[in-house]
Amino acid sequence: MKAFIFPGQGSQFPGMGSELNKINKAKEMFNKSNEILGFNISEIMFKGTMEELKQTNVTQPAIFIHSIILSEIIKEFNPDMVAGHSLGEISALAAAKVISFEEGLDLVKTRSEEMQIACENTNSTMAAVLQLDGDKIEDICSEIDGIVVPANYNCPGQIVISGELKAIQIACDKMIENGARRAIILPVGGAFHSPIMESAKEKLANKIDQITFKKPICPIYQNVSAQPVVNTDILKRNLIEQLISPVKWNQTIENMIKNGASNFTEIGPGKVLQGLIKKINPNVTISSFLL
Repeated sequence: MKAFIFPGQGSQFPGMGSELNKINKAKEMFNKSNEILGFNISEIMFKGTMEELKQTNVTQPAIFIHSIILSEIIKEFNPDMVAGHSLGEISALAAAKVISFEEGLDLVKTRSEEMQIACENTNSTMAAVLQLDGDKIEDICSEIDGIVVPANYNCPGQIVISGELKAIQIACDKMIENGARRAIILPVGGAFHSPIMESAKEKLANKIDQITFKKPICPIYQNVSAQPVVNTDILKRNLIEQLISPVKWNQTIENMIKNGASNFTEIGPGKVLQGLIKKINPNVTISSFLL
């Protein structure tokens, strides 16, 4: 069975999408994106610096646009199941025809802007913890005074924590003391997938409630539950909760494989998810569509 997966923040790169712009369908979608966002995002994607692409209100739309254009132009896009990492879940929903490209981009616009505001309101960050048991990481986080929670269960041996800067710093020291090989504070704008995103969650929920979700063309494995979903009410609820809940990526891929996925194709910029899947299960076939 074929699984198509969609990346989140961190997979952007300068020049992304410039080759796609040679295709008429893609050119139309880039122009539509510039209209919806109110700024020339295609110009930043094609010619911007890495620093410009790191801005949350640019990064998230850029990755979404790149991913959905690819899903529209490749003839081989015939998924038995789909999933997306964090932001990529909105890409998965659009690719599976639950929402339109325009609706998805409008959602991403709101999501990225409100997450940026939430980041600016609290001094917060994220950190990658390597080679420490998940239960131990959860226990350490729960013992620290302040907000710090597991945010991304990426693959065996790699869990990302998220929270207030001071709490993260204390947590990193405790992770090392308890046997982690490394605990590295990441160069991100704030504490994604933590309670610090509560204000962004409320604004995103209002936007999602205005959209009619359609039945997907295939099951969508969502970050919050790591389970396949086709019910539109559940799809909405999980997408809202995702902002303050951990991304269960390791569990998602394991469940997709258990349910028959043997061929994974990453749709979007970069190859981040391919690397994670190789660590989760090296026996499946992995490929990508970049352009």
